[in-house]
Order: sequence, then C-alpha cells, then structure tokens
Amino acid sequence: MEVQNQGRLNDSRAMRWGALAIVAFTMMAAYYVNDVVAPLKTMLEADLGWNSSEFGFFTGAYSFLNVFFLMLIWGGLILDRFGIRFTGKLATILMVLGTGLEYYAMTNMAGTTDTIMGYKESVFVASAGYSIFGVGAEVAGITVTKMIAKWFRGKEMATAMGVQVALARVGSQAAYGVSIPLARAYEITTPVLLGLICLVGGLIAFFAFSVLDKKLDRQIEAEVNNESEEKFSFKDVKYILSNPGFWLIALLCVLFYSCVFPFQKFASELMISKYGIDESVAGFFVGLPALGALFLTPVFGGMVDKKGKAASIMMLGAAMLIGVHFIYSLPFITNSFIAIVLMIVLGIAFSLVPSAMWPSVAKIFPAHQLGTAYALIFFIQNIGFWGIPTLIGAVLNNYCVIGKVDGANLYDYTLPMCIFTGIAVLSLLVAFALKIADKKFGYKLEEANIQK
Repeated sequence: MEVQNQGRLNDSRAMRWGALAIVAFTMMAAYYVNDVVAPLKTMLEADLGWNSSEFGFFTGAYSFLNVFFLMLIWGGLILDRFGIRFTGKLATILMVLGTGLEYYAMTNMAGTTDTIMGYKESVFVASAGYSIFGVGAEVAGITVTKMIAKWFRGKEMATAMGVQVALARVGSQAAYGVSIPLARAYEITTPVLLGLICLVGGLIAFFAFSVLDKKLDRQIEAEVNNESEEKFSFKDVKYILSNPGFWLIALLCVLFYSCVFPFQKFASELMISKYGIDESVAGFFVGLPALGALFLTPVFGGMVDKKGKAASIMMLGAAMLIGVHFIYSLPFITNSFIAIVLMIVLGIAFSLVPSAMWPSVAKIFPAHQLGTAYALIFFIQNIGFWGIPTLIGAVLNNYCVIGKVDGANLYDYTLPMCIFTGIAVLSLLVAFALKIADKKFGYKLEEANIQK
C-alpha cells in the first residue's frame, strides 16, 4: 500500500500546498467581502441615508438564511453527498451572486423612498444579497476544511488549517485598510465592486482546483482497499447533542465570536467618533486583530500541539476580551493610543481562543462525527452573527444618538460596549465550565496534541 501511495497527487508537498493556496485565495476574497462594508457605516448614513438600525439589519442578514432556513446544515449534507468540487463551486457562485445583488442595491437603488417590511428598498435588497453571500461563505468554509482534511491527511493537517485561517484574515485586514480610502477616492460602492471582482477570481480559482481534485480522486479510486469516508448522518446528531462538551464549545464559540466580528462592524465608527482617529486609517486599526491572527494563530496552534493547555488558553482569551470591551465602555477614556493598544490585545485574544478551540473539537468527538459537530457549531455561531449586530444597531439607533455631524448621526457607544462586556463575561464563565468538564469527562483538552 505504501508503494501505491507514492503516486498520489497530494504526496507532492508542492501540489498539496499549491492546492491549498488556490482555495485560500477564494476564502481571502470571501473574508474581504464580509468585512468591507463595516468601515463605511458613517458614510452609508451620510451618503445613502441608512441609519444604525438598518446597518444592524444589514450586518445581521449575513446569518439570516443560515439560522432560520438551516442553510448551513443543508450545505453540510450537500457537501457529504456531492463532494468538495460541486459544493465549492456552488458556494462560490452564491457568494458572487449575493455580492452582485448587494452592489446593485447600493448603486442602482440608492435614494429610493420605497420600503420593504419597514426597511428602505435598497437596504432590504442589499441585505438579501449579503444573506445569500453568507450562505456561500459559510458553506465554503466547511468545504475548505474538508478539502484540507482530504489533501493533508497523514501530513501537515493542523498546520495547513492554521495557515488557511491566517491567510483568510489577510482578506479581512485588506477590507478594513482600503475600504474608506477607496470610497473617498471613487464611490462609496467601489470597495464592494472590488470584492465582487475578487470573488469572480476566486470562482475561477476553485474551478482550477477542481481539476486537481478530480485527478486525486481518480488516484484514490484506483487503489485497492481504499477506506470510504463516514457520511453525515442525522443519527450522529443525537450523540453530539447529548455530549456536554459540544454545548460548552458551541456556547463559547458563539459568545466569543459575537464579541469580535459584530464588534468590528461598528468599531470603525467608534474609533472615529470617540477616539478622534482619522477615518482614513480607522479601518486599518480595526483590522489589527485580523493582522495579528495572521501571524499569531499558527504560533499559538503550535503551542497547543506541543504543550496542550487548550482549556486554560480559552479562559485566558475570554478574560482578555472582558478587559478590552470594559475599557472601551469607559466614557472618560478617549485616548487614541489606548484604543489602538486595545485592538492589539483583542488581536491576541482573537488568536488564542480559535487556536485552542477548533483542535479541541477533534478531541471531544470521534473522526466520523467531526463534520456534523463542526456544522452544528457553525450553525449556533451564526445565531450570534445574526442577533448581536441587529441588537447593537437597534440600541444605537434608539438610545445612543447624541447629535449629528455632516448629515450622519453621532453616537455614544457606552451602552453597546457594556453589552459586549457582558457577553465576554459569559464567555469566560463557559470557558471555566469547559475546563471543569474536561476533568470530569476526560476530554484531555489540557494535554498536548502531539504525543511524545
């Protein structure tokens, strides 16, 4: 068998890492589009007439279809039934179509007074496009994870996953860095158009990857006694949902990430209005957590592999998150240097928790349940991605308006930051409960992944 495996495409280091680079580009484009509108909140209010409630509705729309129509779960079923190539192409096409609809709404429908379900027509249609994009982006994320497991099985799988996540953060950092300058230099929708172009390139890249993946499948099928993969089964759901570790990981995931990604959607405006940071660089500083994750996530992942202490690391990251949001909530601290330092600390926490959390899932569940477990965790995570931005937008619009500047509302972010602080406290309590459960049920989260 060993001799037969020498001919596999993924036995070549250059080929497997090259395949990863191709799909990583697609995910970089997805992360760029996901974050590119966030720094434009104030400009959307001034130029397109949006308010904070509408911006929160738009931001939460990313997860609407995934949460209320279970599209993420269906995406997992399609992935296991039809494979990586079909699902990846479908997901990327959805991202292109959704972003195209979002761009159309912001350009051709801007200024219309018609409403749909109480929201401006342009806001509603842009939100629908963003929701379609969200389905594609989440399904693409699961697909790429399965692609790495396939191409790197028995090789540098953990490293490859860390690198892919780190590279995706480049897209986020680019979005926060170029969004406002591009909008000021050209049109407010120019950053979205750039993302659409990148996604078309990502679609082409995934078609190119499919050629390689099809060749690898032929090589695998030609081998004797090839083991078939376990498929997603609803019977696995019962066992997963009855595992206390699942609920603790899922709750920690939704609470922790709800303090990061939804916060970043509003953070550019916070930096500009409260800390006096110039709008041309505010997005760059908001993107620092993504930039930090690029370098730190693989480093912390290596530490977990060699030293363990995953549960303790998750507690540390959650505690750091509390400190960040609590200081942001203090109205008398308005120093821009402190605001930037807090973003750096947020970036460290943002690297610590994921580097420990995702490998922990593989310790709690057997291999044949991993796909189901990840899909369910992502589904619960999307509830936070939908609910928290909607909540923050409504709070800002109803309770935090303190004036107007150049046609846009000026907000006091004290109450929203107190909400984020409370969510971070809950994440620490869940992380502590996970550490207790680790001792009780023997998940071995504190043990090193690499056994000596």
